[in-house]
Amino acid sequence: MTEMPAGVLPSQAIADMIKAGQIHFDTAMPEGQIQPASLDLRLGATAYRVRASFLSGRNRRVDERLAEFEMHQIDLSGGAVLEKGCVYVVPLLENLALPANISAVANAKSSTGRLDLLTRLITDKGVEFDRIEPGYTGPLYAEICPRSFSVLVRPGMRLNQIRFRQGQAVLDDAALQALHISETLVSGEAHIDNGLGFSVDLKPNSGTLVGYRAKPHTGVIDLDKIGHYQARDYWEDVHTDDGQIILDPDAFYILVSREAVHIPPLYAAEMAPYLAMVGEFRVHYAGFFDPGFGHAAAGGHGSRGVLEVRCHEAPFVLEHGQIVGRLVYERMREMPAMLYGADLGSNYQGQGLKLSKHFKTDRA
Repeated sequence: MTEMPAGVLPSQAIADMIKAGQIHFDTAMPEGQIQPASLDLRLGATAYRVRASFLSGRNRRVDERLAEFEMHQIDLSGGAVLEKGCVYVVPLLENLALPANISAVANAKSSTGRLDLLTRLITDKGVEFDRIEPGYTGPLYAEICPRSFSVLVRPGMRLNQIRFRQGQAVLDDAALQALHISETLVSGEAHIDNGLGFSVDLKPNSGTLVGYRAKPHTGVIDLDKIGHYQARDYWEDVHTDDGQIILDPDAFYILVSREAVHIPPLYAAEMAPYLAMVGEFRVHYAGFFDPGFGHAAAGGHGSRGVLEVRCHEAPFVLEHGQIVGRLVYERMREMPAMLYGADLGSNYQGQGLKLSKHFKTDRA
């Protein structure tokens, strides 16, 4: 039997894993749960309020650690509020029985990250967040910590997603340079160094609006309400006329990349924070870019990356064109049966500076 090539598993391979029982759930799968190169994960019916974030650790189960750290349980079936600044663990509806040659990585969905809703995957015997070793068999849990806004959640909501890999197919810098020459991965100069670097846009083509800063005291956001909330009730506009802003410690910002990026159909990408030595801030907690993002045949002509930025200990001056992160490209194992933007109701194809889908686009 011919061994399949290394790469990220596409949508049709994920569907095959479900049929084979390698991804299992007892409830019906909703439309749109399978993405071009990932699977959305759904919240179960109970949230556990815990004293602190934790990993299960080698030879320990998450339910054992919950017995140590649980404060109380919350029934989500009628909808419940997860409060800002608290930590919750929610068993997910999906569980895994991975083959020995398949590993997985998880990340928050774009809308989750844009709400500063820290969501990470934890597993039995896990020693890292969001990483699942080949052959893992067991349940999945989401650790959820609302950082800026309290949120109303219900069972079945999809806050994070999982991507499956066979072997290693990350492009090294030489391969990435060759792909850029043939496919134009980014507008402007390509900064390639352990991935494709991208910078921040603080000199827009018109006006002075460069981003948004989360307000410290706001109402609850119901995650089922799309295009419902007035942005001004939750966000302050960030303006500059000199190409720089000062980030305040522990404040959360939505900014945008200067470059338009492109993910060809046979590739996927993950956004990673830039090296800590460039500044006291972190960029982008939601990091999956699907095949077809910004691809002309999928309805895009390059799409700029939205940056979720949190400053750390000290105020920091961020300047136009400063490199703030990088995209790591991987080969797909095969062409996905669907592409981002072409076959899905994709919210962020062709995007610029944009808040999550929960807010009205009209800022009046």
